[in-house]
Amino acid sequence: MNLLQLKSLFVQAGCTRLYAKPLAENDNSKNQVYFGPDFQALNLFPNTGIFPDSSTKNPIFKAKLHFGWLQPNAQFAEAPGAQLILYPQYPEVRFSGFLKGCAAAPSDLMAGRLTGRVLFLGVTSDRRVFGFVVAVNSEIAREFLAARLEPTLGVFMEITLPTIPGSEDSRTRLLAELGRIHELGWIDSKQLDSDGQLKPCTASQCGGFTLEAEFGIPKNSSTEPDFLGWEVKQYGVSDFEKIESAKPITLMTPEPDGGFYKEQDAEAFVRKFGYADKKGRVDRMNFGGRHFVGRRCPPTGLTMQLSGFNATTGKITDANGKFALVSDAGEVAASWSFKKILEHWSQKHTKAVYVPSQRRLEPQRQYAYGNKVRLAQKTDSLRLLRAFVAGAVYYDPGIKLENASSEKPKNKKRSQFRVASKNINVLYESVETVGV
Repeated sequence: MNLLQLKSLFVQAGCTRLYAKPLAENDNSKNQVYFGPDFQALNLFPNTGIFPDSSTKNPIFKAKLHFGWLQPNAQFAEAPGAQLILYPQYPEVRFSGFLKGCAAAPSDLMAGRLTGRVLFLGVTSDRRVFGFVVAVNSEIAREFLAARLEPTLGVFMEITLPTIPGSEDSRTRLLAELGRIHELGWIDSKQLDSDGQLKPCTASQCGGFTLEAEFGIPKNSSTEPDFLGWEVKQYGVSDFEKIESAKPITLMTPEPDGGFYKEQDAEAFVRKFGYADKKGRVDRMNFGGRHFVGRRCPPTGLTMQLSGFNATTGKITDANGKFALVSDAGEVAASWSFKKILEHWSQKHTKAVYVPSQRRLEPQRQYAYGNKVRLAQKTDSLRLLRAFVAGAVYYDPGIKLENASSEKPKNKKRSQFRVASKNINVLYESVETVGV
């Protein structure tokens, strides 16, 4: 088999992305395979959930993969023990358990200390990871090494897969679609429901829903990236020529997994820590305000604390660390474990496009989208934690309780973490402004 035939086999297996890594002698089943000096591998390879492991002296995280070895007939030979191990103290990620429980695994190549091997890892749209490894004297390895590719994603090279003639790569297709949407001009505010029905939208976040509807993305449809591996983020600007504004962008909306909020519920949380609506709307309570790490938020009286992370070294010191909203009396009102935050960030933010928008309310609510966008790539969870410490990312909820004194109060949950548009470069290694 040559390299083109191998790439075609990955496509036949359903892979949409392919990565490669030359293996060192220590990259084997005994020493684990080195996946990089940060947590970027979490964003490249889908996992079934991140969890802390307290059985070791130093804090570590583990993330199970739905991994299998690619067979000559494009079948998936599952290796049920495969997992990523995150070592925050270095930091680095390693790959282990890839031979365990798999009779078809290439043990001869992955168990010993051999130089010149190349590991290929393909990712499918259903979150499976296919592996294939070749020896140094194989035709595939010779072709690959002769190409002299440089790592572009941590320690990995991204390999272009064969496509149907006439098709284009995801970046080109994304920009073409954004160009089409820009050319539409003013678009009536709308949202695409999960049942495929288009409906008018009147909420404050309709700029994002309208853009997603144009892409054919249903509202709250998936934890996966929105379009061909790209997460689509919209934000408001007053001038399409000045797109690095201070307007906030919602990065993610994970619900708390600890504290009073989790122990009770959102309604009890608002009644205890919220406040009466400041615009005079009758019988309504709110919980809002920007909560930065280490600062008390006046509207709520809560301080966001970050435990288990050393701001000086930029390293996680406790795998059970968390973000917590703490009252003056020391009560934890709500908290998010590192597990929760790391999972959310790694699921959708490998690649993101930030799209400026404008809104008008007359003759009706409408949105227009700019001719310049920003493409952001190469991130990991440690960058996110450092951005929290720097004050670039903050908690800015929009939780409310309407008809609060009635028998059937209406509660809206929205625990959102946000960043100013001008600060997104803190989160990514690469941010590029391009025209559509």
